[in-house]
Amino acid sequence: MSRVTVFTLGGTISARGGDAARMTGREVLTALGAPEDVVLRDFRRVPSSTLTHADLADLAAEVRATVAAGSGVVVVQGTDTLEETAFLLDLLCTTERPIAVTGAMRRPDLPGADGPANLAAALAVATDPACRNLGVLVVLADEIHAARHARKTHTTSVATFASPGAGPLGTVVEGEPRILLRPATPATHRPLALDPEIRVALVTLSLGDRGELLEAVDHRFQGLVVAAFGAGHVPAPLVEPLAGIAARVPVVLASRTGGGTTLSHTYRGPGSEHDLLSRGLVPAGPLDPAKARILLHALLSDGAAGPTGYDRPRITAAFARLNGTRTAA
Repeated sequence: MSRVTVFTLGGTISARGGDAARMTGREVLTALGAPEDVVLRDFRRVPSSTLTHADLADLAAEVRATVAAGSGVVVVQGTDTLEETAFLLDLLCTTERPIAVTGAMRRPDLPGADGPANLAAALAVATDPACRNLGVLVVLADEIHAARHARKTHTTSVATFASPGAGPLGTVVEGEPRILLRPATPATHRPLALDPEIRVALVTLSLGDRGELLEAVDHRFQGLVVAAFGAGHVPAPLVEPLAGIAARVPVVLASRTGGGTTLSHTYRGPGSEHDLLSRGLVPAGPLDPAKARILLHALLSDGAAGPTGYDRPRITAAFARLNGTRTAA
């Protein structure tokens, strides 16, 4: 397998200095030394912080068509939201062909620019048959991460991407991908959808939180992710407001810690994970809050909600699929 299509979206890897100017996709590939036979799709030229759900829905549609035509795919974008793009593509573009997402932490005009090495590694992954059936991959700093685990963990380090609690699936050595681990199950059993009009809120709790931000969720959003303390804990006064929201729209309980999984029954007092789950909240398991929001958005887009309520068992099963238990649906 050698055919590969590169979608360029902008970001640091295409920056012309520190202002808003961006190189074209062809200029990016030329500057990074990409082979001439690479197929280019100059998709967007924006910082990744500016990407919208509509952009990503369009991207996913084009990626699906590209892999269906027999091509591997590399997506090049800014690193700020790279992990969210990668996980969303993992949910929307189920395919055996490799899809690699990459970017850069240093502009092309800075010493030690990492863009050329990252693109070369991503191209190697996207054209290697050994990288089939791994889901969407995040490839930077010669490491290969599963999209569901990858996180940006540092503001400036070129080794910013890591997979807390899991580790990389492999590495790229002398231009050759070496796969050491494989996910036990795909992120989803079939491609999901993305409706850009659906709104899912993400509220991160903090010490002394009185829940004022929860009031903004009512009737404005179709779902909510709560980035709670520790393994899934909230201040006791927030339990009833959260239960009230969960009676109307799905509320996913995630952890703000950045690593580890939410629990289910270790703590049982008011505001504990057991208390919240018994009141209808859905456990995010090992998914960090940003990815939990992406999964919930895709599930709601795919029909897990209706005019008379939402399909809590289906939503719970979709999150359980990624928690590593034998009982996951």
